[in-house]
Amino acid sequence: MNKFVEYLKNYTDNKSICILGFGREGKSTYRLIEKYCTPETVTIADLNPLNNPPENVGIITGADYQKSLDDFDMVFKSPGIVLEKKPSELKCEITSETQVFFTVYREQIIGITGTKGKSTVSSLIYHILKESGKDTYLVGNIGVPVFDIAEDVKDGTIIVCELSCHQLEYMTVSPETAVFLNLYEEHLDHYGTMENYHNAKKNIYLHQEEYDCLLINSDVEHEFTGAYDYTISATNPDADIYVYSGIKGKIHIHDIWDNICNIPTDNIKLLGIHNHYNIAVAHFVTAFQHVEQEDFEKALCTFNPLAHRLEYVATVDGVRYYDDSISTACATAIEALKSVPNAKTILIGGMDRGIDYMPLIEFLNTCHVNLICMETSGKRIYDTIRNMDFNNHERVYYVQHLEEAVELAYEITPSGTSCVLSPASASYGIFRNFEERGDVFKKLVSGLKNE
Repeated sequence: MNKFVEYLKNYTDNKSICILGFGREGKSTYRLIEKYCTPETVTIADLNPLNNPPENVGIITGADYQKSLDDFDMVFKSPGIVLEKKPSELKCEITSETQVFFTVYREQIIGITGTKGKSTVSSLIYHILKESGKDTYLVGNIGVPVFDIAEDVKDGTIIVCELSCHQLEYMTVSPETAVFLNLYEEHLDHYGTMENYHNAKKNIYLHQEEYDCLLINSDVEHEFTGAYDYTISATNPDADIYVYSGIKGKIHIHDIWDNICNIPTDNIKLLGIHNHYNIAVAHFVTAFQHVEQEDFEKALCTFNPLAHRLEYVATVDGVRYYDDSISTACATAIEALKSVPNAKTILIGGMDRGIDYMPLIEFLNTCHVNLICMETSGKRIYDTIRNMDFNNHERVYYVQHLEEAVELAYEITPSGTSCVLSPASASYGIFRNFEERGDVFKKLVSGLKNE
């Protein structure tokens, strides 16, 4: 019995347990508890009806599924569940897979969070460690519940864990190595204010211990916890690690120890200046895991970018189309326009979460791209632009849905230029997720007259 299984068994022994949310993570939690533990009772609570639920467990579904939480000793909350009451207002213990897993393995975990880029950085770090011969796993918000690998972790295993704000919200354990990439307006429909959203993210480092390590964007304010903390930036030369694009197609990484690393970009598939920043993050983190420079560069050149992140789709009648459906913030849409070669048309809009779009609008006012707005947030952007002094209103369009936006982009984008879907908006209520939105975009592009 490994140390995690022993801890989980002791933690849940003779307790009445509620698994709150029975999606991928909830099922992962149930599997280990059913396999190894001896709780008093297990109940599954979910808003939606359950298909083929386990036998011999309690089931609570429907609108009142959270009304009985205080009937249990502990509640394993899935990240997608929004608690109707604060944990301090409940008598039960609110915990999660991530909380329990980190309690056992925190010294072996590299945790990565941030509004944008965390999947790319997590995948890149994992790829470099794996290609360098390290025993490593990639888990967390990227789609693999931490309990899925808990039984297989060895003493020397390195765990790369992508962490969302929802996973971090109630955490009281932080990983030994924490990465905080950036902070933009996001999830304000849930958190209400940027302060609340930031506070959730902070848990990636707030509970670190002496000699732990934090790497954080220099633009993000943070508290000192006693851990070693380093700042990183692609815009601030005074950061501890400063990354910038140099001459002859090289990425320059300069650190506080006066080390300068020059990485050629000729064979790198990651597109855009923001990805140079991501590479610098991965370089710092993997160096701490004793990856040699030669091994780092070799692995970097074999890394394939994740789907829907400035992903080249096709060339149609001389126009290159790019899928950046992951974009749900102003900053990512701006980076897309800066990164895509000869960008001429951008598709923006989706679910309106109430974020401030003026930084994006101001940037669009300075460039000469066609702007096709769609859905509710796109309508707000369109109306704002139409009612302000804007450089050439005739290049700004509004359509209702993505299908019409792609058709219009085909009509107005000149041959020899590029069109990018970078919505700066959430996909919910229109698509299941950003992946489906990106897949639909690709299908629509493939339906155009191919070159």
